[in-house]
Amino acid sequence: MPVFNAHVPRGRFTIDQKRALADALNTSLVQALNLPEEDRFISITEHNDGELYLHPTYMGMQRTESAILVSVMLGPHHPLENKRRLAAAVNRLVVEALGLSPDDIFLAIIPVPRENFSFGRGELQLEPAGVTS
Repeated sequence: MPVFNAHVPRGRFTIDQKRALADALNTSLVQALNLPEEDRFISITEHNDGELYLHPTYMGMQRTESAILVSVMLGPHHPLENKRRLAAAVNRLVVEALGLSPDDIFLAIIPVPRENFSFGRGELQLEPAGVTS
C-alpha cells in the first residue's frame, strides 16, 4: 500500500527512464520491506524550470540539475530500521536505473495510517475490523 510520488525536471528523462524509475521504486519495496510486486502505486510528475527547487548543497550534497524529489506514503507501523533499508534501496536502485548521483535523490517518508487508504470502490479496505464511526 505504499504510494510513491516522484517529482522530476521536465525533459530530463525519457519515457523508458521514467518506467525504469517506477520499476526501481517498486523494487525498493520488494527488497527492503518484502512487499509483493503487485503493491505498485507510483506517480511521476514533471516540473518546468522554476517549479522544482532542491538546494544544490544543503546537508553537504552536490546536487545536479537532474535531482529529483521522491515521497512515499507508508504505514506508520514500520520501524526505523525498515525506513533505513527503504531509503538505502531507493537510492541504490534509482542511481542504478537513471545513472544519477546518490546526492540527486531527495526522499521523504510520510507515515499514513493504513485505514486512510482506499484501493477503490470508495471503501477503506485496510481499516481495522469491527471499527465503526
